[in-house]
Amino acid sequence: MVDYIGLERVQELVARLGAARFIEGLAGEIEADYRRWRDFDKSARHATHSPVGVIELMPISDGRMYSFKYVNGHPKNTARGLLTVTAFGVLADVETGYPVLLSELTFTTALRTAAMSALAARHMARPSSRTMALIGNGAQAEFQALAFYHLLGIRELRLFDTDLAATEKLERNLALLQLPGLRVTRCLSTAEAVQGVDIVTTATADKCNATILQPQMIEAGMHLNAIGGDCPGKTELHGDILRRSDARVVVEFEPQSRIEGEIQQLEPTFPVVEFADVLAGKAQARTSDSDVTIFDSVGFALEDFSALRYLHRLHHEERGTKREIDLLPALQDPKDLFGGLAGRLAARVPLRVARG
Repeated sequence: MVDYIGLERVQELVARLGAARFIEGLAGEIEADYRRWRDFDKSARHATHSPVGVIELMPISDGRMYSFKYVNGHPKNTARGLLTVTAFGVLADVETGYPVLLSELTFTTALRTAAMSALAARHMARPSSRTMALIGNGAQAEFQALAFYHLLGIRELRLFDTDLAATEKLERNLALLQLPGLRVTRCLSTAEAVQGVDIVTTATADKCNATILQPQMIEAGMHLNAIGGDCPGKTELHGDILRRSDARVVVEFEPQSRIEGEIQQLEPTFPVVEFADVLAGKAQARTSDSDVTIFDSVGFALEDFSALRYLHRLHHEERGTKREIDLLPALQDPKDLFGGLAGRLAARVPLRVARG
């Protein structure tokens, strides 16, 4: 039997722990794994593209455990009443090759993306940051708002989306949470939203090379959390923002980001820093309060590995409904895979012998 964690169980765990404690714990799990970066067998994710979206597989292993995530990205799905992104994942034991967990990752990916964004901002944004612009108010927005509120102390959110219904949805959900001290302002444009803020998060969905942020919008000291550009042909930042002399660009896994991140629009030799090197003290993300820091995040398999292990541990530590699925056969004789089927066939279909 294999442990199974579905959407209801994930939401139960988040509700039981509370959003702040859950995201903080998840961010801690991710940070711990990035600090042992060299332990992992890493590769860029495998992507299968179509005119309407992408389906990806994201594998990784630390030699003891192996995980992969199946994830899609289809921006036009919402017009059909479907999610833009769905995902599930598997955690397996390397020694036996047996999967130990099958889990939903649609909801969890939103949580781990937000946790990773806030974790990176802790090491890149100015410690005094209290205001953030959220450009793109769709499915990821509430998670980003919660993570930055709880982990970084953001107390003012400035919202903009070309879809007014998305912004209204975000405002409604944030109001339900009743977060003390949080001020939410709806803006009429990206330029209005980003003016004077400490942090800008871009989380748009369209699969195109867009320029959501223009060079003239960027002020000294800003931290840009660019999470919407996550596949080839999809970017959100004007290239000249990345080329600023005072800009410092941090990525998760450079070989993948060169294909999918904001830096795909720049020359292959453009210098970037991997987040693991920032944690290890090998590189600095910020040298002064006037630096412009850019987290060019596309999402990396290590973060899903961390999330799956975190969920699996909580699943067994916390009270609640635990489920298993019969994904693997349990055999008395491991060489007799057919035996169980033979018994069923014999019981249901009498053997008829042809007579000559």
